Amino acid sequence: MDALYTAAATANGREGRAVSSDGTIDLALALPPELGGNGAGTNPEQLFAAGYAACFASAMSNVARRMKLDTKDVSVTAEVSLGKDGEGFGLGVVMRVELPDTLAGETGRRLVEATHEFCPYSKATRGNIPVELVIE
Repeated sequence: MDALYTAAATANGREGRAVSSDGTIDLALALPPELGGNGAGTNPEQLFAAGYAACFASAMSNVARRMKLDTKDVSVTAEVSLGKDGEGFGLGVVMRVELPDTLAGETGRRLVEATHEFCPYSKATRGNIPVELVIE
């Protein structure tokens, strides 16, 4: 792969800080209350959800252009869950894609499935964690 862009960030654990190399991200990290923390910061699951949703929405715009479809009213929400996976932990994703009426039915399903094949985050997760696609 020829890298077009490389992002770098440093974190010092689930209860600390996450800082990007250019300083545009500088966030407090904290365990959510559901995991026994105080929730006074973001967490890796929220950051992954935001990144995946943004990437998927961007990928959908690219795929839609090729299909000659309008995605200006599309909204993408990624729900990232952390759970027990054997002796450790694992992730799961529900990708909720809200489509306008103009993309309802088979056209919308083809668009979402083609996006899932094209999106770099989807490629990275494929075969590694479950990703459920939900069209709303």
